[in-house]
Amino acid sequence: MVDLHTHSTASDGTWPPGRIVEEAARLGLRAVGLTDHDSVDGNAELVEAGRALGVAVVPGVEISTRWKDVTFHLLGYGIDPRIPEVRAAFERLARSRETRAPRMVARLQNLGIPITLDEVRTEAGAALVGRPHVARVLVRKGVVRDVQDAFDRLLGRGKPAYVDKDRLDPAEACRTIRRAGGVAVLAHPGLIEEDAPDLLRPLLDHLVDLGLEGVEAFYSRHTREQQERYRSFAARRNLLVTGGSDFHEPGSDGPALGTGYGALKVPDACFEALARLLEDRRPELGPVLRPGL
Repeated sequence: MVDLHTHSTASDGTWPPGRIVEEAARLGLRAVGLTDHDSVDGNAELVEAGRALGVAVVPGVEISTRWKDVTFHLLGYGIDPRIPEVRAAFERLARSRETRAPRMVARLQNLGIPITLDEVRTEAGAALVGRPHVARVLVRKGVVRDVQDAFDRLLGRGKPAYVDKDRLDPAEACRTIRRAGGVAVLAHPGLIEEDAPDLLRPLLDHLVDLGLEGVEAFYSRHTREQQERYRSFAARRNLLVTGGSDFHEPGSDGPALGTGYGALKVPDACFEALARLLEDRRPELGPVLRPGL
């Protein structure tokens, strides 16, 4: 069993990358992937921990994008962050996040909610500030019940304190991933169907034309019927099938590492197919993907 979709303190998770690898080893996971939001800052630590513990790891990123007013995410596996175009894209996204946080805090303050930017930055630590950091401060101060309540009432799209962020165009996102030697995968298509049921199929067709190479069929919130439907689409278009929990923090109401909400089982075959493609494209990743060999 593998988990190819996790988040660390490099974005909005609560565990550093090394801790995620340690837990993956304890759980007996075959491989674990790191896909922080719009950031590759945690991948070096991930790789170091994977080598030390003998766990196969997949460095990655989760890129925010939009098409026809619908926001969605692309997973970029195996990208080389040394490529100038990659560095420039993520630096631009980081600047956008830096300006977004003060605006969210200001909106909350205008609503009479006692929160400061310093509190949010302390919560984020060295990571890029994101909405989950704001949400955790609101939970700690008793403004909301939990992180999901914060998003439902205040921070979600269309809610009083929501502030949009800069996103890469889908074509730019796919191009950036591919030029950096990576593999572009559509993240959690089931969430797109929740927002825009009729848009998923044309979106998938559009992304395939742009260079999409995989679909995240196995996901914590996907039903079995959704899994099979996305796997069938991938098979028809000769795309990879991947999967992951979307783990952010332990002991919360969110998905757990490896098992999501308890029933997630991402087959080793998902990792094996991805690893073969990455090894062909970036041979230097071989020791990372096949530790001990």
